[in-house]
Amino acid sequence: MKEKLQNYIEEFLNYLYDVRGYSDTSITTYEIALRQMAEVSHFYKEEGIHILDITPFRFQIVKNAKKTIVKKLSAIRSFVKYLEDQCQLPVKLIADEAIKVPQSLPKPIEEKYIIEVLESATMEDKLIISMLYGLGLRISELSGLKLEDIKGSWVQIHGKGSKVRELPLLEELQQLIKTYTSHNVPKKYLFEKGNAPMNAAQLRYKLTKLFKSAGLKVTPHQLRHSFATHLLNHGARIADVSELLGHETMATTQVYTKLGSVKKMQEYMKAHPLAGK
Repeated sequence: MKEKLQNYIEEFLNYLYDVRGYSDTSITTYEIALRQMAEVSHFYKEEGIHILDITPFRFQIVKNAKKTIVKKLSAIRSFVKYLEDQCQLPVKLIADEAIKVPQSLPKPIEEKYIIEVLESATMEDKLIISMLYGLGLRISELSGLKLEDIKGSWVQIHGKGSKVRELPLLEELQQLIKTYTSHNVPKKYLFEKGNAPMNAAQLRYKLTKLFKSAGLKVTPHQLRHSFATHLLNHGARIADVSELLGHETMATTQVYTKLGSVKKMQEYMKAHPLAGK
């Protein structure tokens, strides 16, 4: 049965690639988790139902980080769902109990540091930062941004799950885009290298290198966090911020309000006459 399990895994990975269109990176993540699981888990048939007992696998990964365990379990559940839905194979999964992961608050970059870096950046670097921080884009969204999606004072963003959202462009950003495209003359995408769009890794490298030269360790996602946090700190409505970020529900955006509360408490503790006495 172990060989049969390996065959099912192979079929599942092909399904993710051919039918679901998953990236090579995502498929590799699934493959690692499922191969590890298959090596030690028990797969057998009992009373017409296939049993997948991953108890030994749970013992094997018990010392992994909680987020890693959650990702591996998620891959296994997706695999079981594939067997049930696509292969019509009833499967009982044993030892897949959920594990709680503490929700960590994102760490925004202080506004003054972003402004300082912008002031000394080249035109291209300035535009990369302005698009990520000024619009709250994901790095993948910026990589895939086509010139045809920029329409005057609005830009159309193709986000996760093929969802499209329209974002307003600040006048300064409109002018920066106009100057950049006139100087660099990109053909199809806003950021290009050769005849292809600049990929996420290339954009990320340029950004991290730029902030590193200013003594700061910054990721593209931190700029997205900063976009949301700074908007909320300056009084923007959470519903509007959620829509700008392209979140499916406002619950996803709630983490930024918690961050704002932490900041407010810190300021209160510093400023109130009774604090610390």
